[in-house]
Amino acid sequence: HLATALETLPSEQREAVERTAEYFRKGKKEQRGHTPHFLWNAKMRFGKTFTSYQLAKKLGAKRVLVVTFKPAVEDAWEADLKSHQDFDGWHYLSAQAGGDPAAVPADQALVYFGSFQDLLGRDRATGNIKARNDSIHLTDWDLVIFDEYHFGAWRDSAKELFEGEDSAVVREATKLEADLDAVNEELEVLSEAETEFLPIKTRAYLYLSGTPFKALATGEFIEEQIFNWTYTDELRAKAEWAGEGRNPYQALPMLSLLTYQMPDELLSIASGGEFDEFDLNEFFKAKGTGVLAQFEHKDEVQKWLNNIRGSGPAQ
Repeated sequence: HLATALETLPSEQREAVERTAEYFRKGKKEQRGHTPHFLWNAKMRFGKTFTSYQLAKKLGAKRVLVVTFKPAVEDAWEADLKSHQDFDGWHYLSAQAGGDPAAVPADQALVYFGSFQDLLGRDRATGNIKARNDSIHLTDWDLVIFDEYHFGAWRDSAKELFEGEDSAVVREATKLEADLDAVNEELEVLSEAETEFLPIKTRAYLYLSGTPFKALATGEFIEEQIFNWTYTDELRAKAEWAGEGRNPYQALPMLSLLTYQMPDELLSIASGGEFDEFDLNEFFKAKGTGVLAQFEHKDEVQKWLNNIRGSGPAQ
């Protein structure tokens, strides 16, 4: 049944499942004591949720934990599991849907959806993790999936929460994106006593993102730990389709990718860093807050805008 299910997937989804499963298999055999990590750099509408479930099924995973900084995506995770016959008999639990992972028999597949806000949250009176999350920390998860990996600077927070991350338990939660200011109040500096809790354990980590630019730029994942499916890949698949029947990519719109050559005088403003190349973060670096906020290189940014509009010097 599994082989049949995988064969019906689009080729790119099937490749993502098979490559990741093989990497996890090799990692378990060759890197004992190290929890394998794998990244899906896949464009919007790739089907990351459904394909992740197919990976869990191929792995024979009975305990799958999905974690995100964007709780709003829960509807998609719940719907994809409950609406497809491939996952009949699987259990779906979350803080919103209710249910205790410990109550699901070990031989039955379980997916628990959780947010970092909830899993990192502490009881203000005791400083301990929330009582209803105890069983999540006590469960041996077969697969942990980080959805919307690019959203929020949550990497250090994850180190605190999960076993097998790259560094020791951190003492301070990372400052999150601007729209997560309310969460920052929950993630205040933790004392020594408060960090003494059982981290969540898993056999493998899967990271999902359509825009993991920072992770790719910093070399967080090596080539064999990454599956890519970008707009360019999709357009290439459309053009090179040679299968029987209708081209499944035929309805995709034409996408034109354009590049812009920065003038040398502007390139020099933000070049020469760690990799001796132009750095967008440096070029658009800002200081101050509110009405006092401004670009550090505001004159150069204005020149760039002028060039884009065609009002700058000819290049």
